[in-house]
Amino acid sequence: MRFDLHCHTKNGSLDGKIDIEDYIRLLRQKGFDGMLVTDHNTYNGYRAWKKLRNKTHKYDDFVILKGVEYDTIDAGHILVIMPDQLKLRILEVRGLPVKLLVKIVHRYGGILGPAHPFGAKFLSAMCSKKMMKDKDLIHQFDFVEAFNTCELPESNRKARELAIKYKKPAFGGSDSHKEDYVGMAYTDIDYDIRNCNDFIYAVKKGCVVGCGGTEREPVRQHPFWNLVPVGTAWKIYNHGLAVLKSHKRKVKVQEMFHLNKVRTARKWIKAHK
Repeated sequence: MRFDLHCHTKNGSLDGKIDIEDYIRLLRQKGFDGMLVTDHNTYNGYRAWKKLRNKTHKYDDFVILKGVEYDTIDAGHILVIMPDQLKLRILEVRGLPVKLLVKIVHRYGGILGPAHPFGAKFLSAMCSKKMMKDKDLIHQFDFVEAFNTCELPESNRKARELAIKYKKPAFGGSDSHKEDYVGMAYTDIDYDIRNCNDFIYAVKKGCVVGCGGTEREPVRQHPFWNLVPVGTAWKIYNHGLAVLKSHKRKVKVQEMFHLNKVRTARKWIKAHK
């Protein structure tokens, strides 16, 4: 089955320009079997799909997977996929440190890996000080995005080498925010996938058999941006939002661990009846 594993919609991402239905239509036309919705710190794009699915069955032959591109406080963007029927609101509150994110995702049966690991320094895990200091973190990822349409060939080359070196499944994603780039990257999976549970199983069992695509033409930046310290501006923006959401993040973490205790207690009671 062929998937685009990095997709942004206007229903969920502020910088997204493509409605979820248009995304599905374009990928189907290009022979894709499904997509992973990875809006920034939200599942709103996937929620838009659920509303669409309740209205029409035109797209029942196309698989929509629920994911998120999570903004960590210290290691850039991380792609996260959780099991079906699991509602983990903490993944919609940006700013967790990457080590805590790894623990939460794995504790609840999900998988995660770095998006565009060698892209812009302030967005990419392998360029972060955290990853440079803690070399063992790479072993805790379940996959690597080895091809991203919006990255330069050199960035994608390093990402592929990273996946090979650490024997990680290699994902390909278009990272599309507008129609021009939809379907310019792919991931082939030798498994019949119908939902996130199937997908997680396939990744863990080594059923990802290939990825690739075409890099977009380099975008010419206005000379003004050469004068602006973009990396510094992003850090201020990212840390600022993380601080603003610190209380909400703390509440969601507490709710999550409370839920975990309740589930553990229920399992214990059931086992000892």
